[in-house]
Amino acid sequence: MINIDYKLLSKKYKNILVTGGLGFIGSAFILRILEKISINIFNIDKLDFKDNKFSFNNLFSKFHNRYKFFKINIHEKEKLRDVFKDIDPDIIFHFAAESHVDRSIDNPSVFIESNICGTFNLLEESLIHFKKLTLNRRKNFRFTHISTDEVYGSLNMEDDPFNENSKYSPRSPYSASKAASDHLVNSWFHTYGLPTLITNCSNNFGPRQFPDKLIPNIILNAIENKPIPIYGNGLNIRDWLYVEDHINALLLLTLKAEDGSQYCVGGNKEITNIKICNMICNLLDEIIPKDSSYKSQIIYVNDRPGHDFRYSIDTNLIS
Repeated sequence: MINIDYKLLSKKYKNILVTGGLGFIGSAFILRILEKISINIFNIDKLDFKDNKFSFNNLFSKFHNRYKFFKINIHEKEKLRDVFKDIDPDIIFHFAAESHVDRSIDNPSVFIESNICGTFNLLEESLIHFKKLTLNRRKNFRFTHISTDEVYGSLNMEDDPFNENSKYSPRSPYSASKAASDHLVNSWFHTYGLPTLITNCSNNFGPRQFPDKLIPNIILNAIENKPIPIYGNGLNIRDWLYVEDHINALLLLTLKAEDGSQYCVGGNKEITNIKICNMICNLLDEIIPKDSSYKSQIIYVNDRPGHDFRYSIDTNLIS
């Protein structure tokens, strides 16, 4: 059980800037902060198709005096600069990213623009802001970059899990763009002295996740009596991390990690895609029974190009 010192967080930070705060993980992070600490959250998000602004506006509405939203694409450097001046952030959590592997294969340019160029813009503005801070505020300031384990590539069954020293070997335009953004963040620490933290997490799941992701896609297709598509033979393996556990890790690292450090964050729960599909179908058979098992809706579809076989995270460093 992780105990987060929320009192210490509230003492160190008054204004938190979050990018991508209407996405799945970013919104969970914002909600946790608003519920636990009486500090200000400023959320930058471009509001693309995956963001349910109405749902999240309802979630955040009761905190209207401590929450402010800016509809900005992180490509828009001048608007970013104005926001930095307006809110004067004490710390930054960078969740904003194009994150769907299939879409990165179909349209890689969007991922390059958002994940690489957008991160560059944020780093530039963060450094300008950091240099203007008093020495006392500089001690707590940090640019936290939330990344993915996919930057490390694919594992075979006999391979050791990814760790903080694993070689980068991205296999998709998405993971390549995230790898590039990791390198940018790391270089801004070493070259310019910007305090940074990089986290590489495994597959998240939890409430309000967008339905094109595996677990909600299985659930929705099942209860809507639609085919449940599984790539290839379904034996690809992922390490699943509950989103609230991910938030715990981020807050713990905010208080304890050293500037310039990098941590792998995982759930220690490796499972094949077909097994997790069968588990969900079995649960639905119990709670929403019908004439035949939901497993009868499973279909196998052509595998994704360059589909990574296995992800696994060694969590010893963060543990």
